Amino acid sequence: RVTAAIIRRKGKILLARRKPGKPMGSKWEFPGGKIGPGESPEECLERELKEEFSVEARIGELIGAIRFTNRDVRLHIFVYRVRVSGEFTLNEHEAIRWVLPDSILDYNLVDSDGVVARELLTPR
Repeated sequence: RVTAAIIRRKGKILLARRKPGKPMGSKWEFPGGKIGPGESPEECLERELKEEFSVEARIGELIGAIRFTNRDVRLHIFVYRVRVSGEFTLNEHEAIRWVLPDSILDYNLVDSDGVVARELLTPR
């Protein structure tokens, strides 16, 4: 069970690039992470955004719950709209970028976030 945050600012959505040398290094992702024991998805997002970027999060609506499976992993991804306050600090990522929704799939996303983008963010 993991979380993903859709953070919008001025019509763009935040993507973060993982550091090289880490699992799935240099790939882009939506902020979020693994839900800890006894932790709600909302608490997870608040914690992860504080740890990864030193920002305060206000968790909004759940916009989707997606199952992702490949040969190595099975995930249940809870995707929320999130508002943040504070200045972003790159504590665990190499870069962040504000991206227009229709160009998200042009980025080299981690596989699970590619599914999130196709399911929830791209027009049908």
